[in-house]
Formats: sequence, structure tokens, C-alpha cells
Amino acid sequence: MNKPLQGLKVLDFSSLLPGPYATGLLADMGAEVLRIDPPDRQDMVKNVKPAFKDSSYAYLTLQRNKQSRTLDLKQPAAITQIKSLVAEYDILVEQFRPGVMAKLGLDFDTLSAINPELIYCSISGYGQTGPYKDKAGHDINYLALSGLASFSGTKETGPVLSGTQIADIAGGSHHAVMAILAAVIQRSTTGLGQHLDISMTDAAFALTGLFGAGAVGLGVDPDLGGTLLNGGSFYDYYQTLDERYLSVGSLEPKFARLFFQTLGQADWLERACSSDNTQQTLLKQDISKVISQKTLQNWLTLFTPLDACVEPVLTVSEAAHSPLMAERNMVNEITLDSGENIKQIAAVIKFN
Repeated sequence: MNKPLQGLKVLDFSSLLPGPYATGLLADMGAEVLRIDPPDRQDMVKNVKPAFKDSSYAYLTLQRNKQSRTLDLKQPAAITQIKSLVAEYDILVEQFRPGVMAKLGLDFDTLSAINPELIYCSISGYGQTGPYKDKAGHDINYLALSGLASFSGTKETGPVLSGTQIADIAGGSHHAVMAILAAVIQRSTTGLGQHLDISMTDAAFALTGLFGAGAVGLGVDPDLGGTLLNGGSFYDYYQTLDERYLSVGSLEPKFARLFFQTLGQADWLERACSSDNTQQTLLKQDISKVISQKTLQNWLTLFTPLDACVEPVLTVSEAAHSPLMAERNMVNEITLDSGENIKQIAAVIKFN
């Protein structure tokens, strides 16, 4: 497998999800990642069930392909060690509140004086500047303040929680990796590193672009259940007779026509074209009644041969054992230091 980042060295001061996910991606691409662990504070993800011995599967997945060193950053000797390491490292990732690294004497200005090529990535909830920079927060707060939560859900449910942490991963992880790689490219021409300010709330706000653009441009806010993709059309999940779910994404006319024909309701295609929310709600109720009359397997027998954007809602275990994930090598078996093998979600970045 290609390792395009082989030769890059990363110091990782992060914990929980955003930073470790980001440095995990860098490690997947070949970077050498050294995680700095405090001696007196355990990463909370390590206790997320289920666990393999004393570490959760989540923790083992996030910390894959990394080395670790325990250092007490409150001790001058540890700070001296870090400064010595910085001289030979390319990238530093930290996830403390703004100002913490400066109090430790490990801020960008100090460390870039030692290594001018250092790319220093700070991941925080609200950024290194602004009125919220010193506030604590979690994914739910970032989504709330970005506006994204305001139209994620329906009028019946109100704002809903996602199955994964959108701001943490799309913001804190993916935006961090994009910025780091861009900085690596720029460093190749300038010879200098830089300080990257990654705000998970900024990123979540940017993610509203498709339906949020109208709010910024004209003050027209997207409503709960009011857009094409959040419940304002028949694009939705529908429960089957055996209390499983079908995902229906048949938006384009050719897919919609095939979907309604398979339901035995070809004339509903005209109803699907209505822009009236009340009519869309009634249509969804009628679709729900039809879908609820057959089991998931019955519907799959009908839809699997068709190209209609209709797929089953799988559990993670089902997805892991599906032909799709098997063909894409999305589950790997790894060998731990103990010599024991476990299976875990694999990297999603592939190179020819």
C-alpha cells in the first residue's frame, strides 16, 4: 500500500475524538505519529464500552499505527524533552483550550523558534480568537451555535442527535488534516511552517453551505423538515413490517418513477413533484403505510436488482460483514503488542 506521508513525523498532544482521528488518518497515510500521554489523566475514550482487556475498541481504533510516550508536562524536564523532540518533528497537533500550551511554554512562537519548519495545528471548539475561545464545549454545542442543529430534524422531533460527532470529525479531524497537508505543500516552497487554527464550530458553520447559503445571502433560514433533504420531501427512512428501515433517496425523476412503480403506485410520481409541505407530508404517510406492509427482506427482493437509490438501513455489524465493506477492505485484523488479534474499522484512504 502507498504511504505518501512516509517520512513526516507528528507529535500528538490530543485526546478524545477530533485530534486522535486526525492523527490516525495521518498515520494511515504513512506519517510517524508519537502520542504524548499524561501520567495522571486517562483518555476518556479508553473507557468507552465494549473493551478489549483494558482498552476500548474505539480507543484502539483511534490510536492505531501510533507510538506513545508518557510525559508530565507540568515538569520542566518533560518540557525540555518536548523542545528537543520538536527539533526533529514536522507537525504538532494539540487540542487544549487556547492559552494552555503557552502556559506550558509550548506555544507556536516558542517552538517555531526552535524549528521554523514546524507545522503547528491547534484544534479547539471555538478557535484561538473570539469571545468563546475560553469556553468549554462538545459536539452538540458546536452544532447548535453553527446553526446546523436548527434544521437537523423535523418539526415533530426538533433538533436531533447524529449517530456520529459531525463537528468533531468533519471539523476537528478532516479540516485539520486538510490544513496540515496544505501547510506541508506550502512549506515545500517557503521552507517555513505555520500555526493552523482549527475551530470545530467554524467548520460546522461551513457545513451548512447547501441550505445555509440562502440564510446568509437573503436571511431565509432552512426549517426543520423544510428542505429537500431533511424531511421536506419523500427522501427519508421508512419502517418495514419487521421494524427495520429502508432508506429512500429516489429524488431524480428516473429513480422516483422506478420507486413508485415498485410500490405499485406509479401515479404518486406527480405528488412527489409538489412543493407544498402539507402534500409532501401526506405522501410520506402513504409511502409509510405501503412500506410497513412487507418485511425488509421482502422489499430488498424487489429493490436490490433495481437502480432506484433504495437501500436497507444496516447495523454497523451488518455493514462490517457486507460484500461492499469486504470488497473495500474496510475491516482489518490487527495484532496488538500482546500478540493477540482483534478486528477493527480500517482506514478509508486508499491509494493505487
